[in-house]
Amino acid sequence: MKIQCIQHVEFEGLGVIDQWITDKNYLLSKTLLYEPHKPVEIDEFNWLIVMGGPMGIYDDEDYPWLIDEKKFVEKSIDAGKTVIGICLGAQIIADVLGARVYPNKHKEIGWFPLQLSSEGKKLPLLRGVPEEFDAFHWHGDTFSLPDGAVHLAKSSACENQAFLYEKNVLALQFHLEATPTSASTIIKNCADELVDRPYIQSKELMLANTGKFDAINKIMFTILTNIENG
Repeated sequence: MKIQCIQHVEFEGLGVIDQWITDKNYLLSKTLLYEPHKPVEIDEFNWLIVMGGPMGIYDDEDYPWLIDEKKFVEKSIDAGKTVIGICLGAQIIADVLGARVYPNKHKEIGWFPLQLSSEGKKLPLLRGVPEEFDAFHWHGDTFSLPDGAVHLAKSSACENQAFLYEKNVLALQFHLEATPTSASTIIKNCADELVDRPYIQSKELMLANTGKFDAINKIMFTILTNIENG
């Protein structure tokens, strides 16, 4: 299988997803939007994974490549590809599916519990995923649900944390792919966001328990394998 990854900034990569792809002996190609890159054709991949970044989906003037990226994501969905969006990637999916993307009441940065929705618990996609677990978050925006999407999860700070669209398009606001290394890199590059707010944790608290990363990485592997198995 061929997997295409879109990466927006150097410090938000695939994290543990890279290991899953390697373990499966799948082919991985990356489009690094912060570097010169060649266009990718739709028939060159089976899965598209769109990663996060500090910009918003509405920052077209500062990041003009967002315009073409949105068109590419929409084209990939229309072509029936498996499309997975994480954080900004999830918001891009929501946007191209006609949903509203907007600043959430609270920024959510750090470890906060997620609860699966009643609909989500029934889906093969989330088979083996705990009904409630601590996830690693780093987002300020959120989205409404696109028409036809299934709501998957919520937290106290954010109602729409994840959705599934037409069985092959998955949007996740949170970071199950995060590792201690990748989280440290985001913290280093986005330290200005770590202010005193109800749903923003300190660097020390976010990195205190490496076992939490092991737990979410296991969930990430479970979800990817469930997608793979249809």
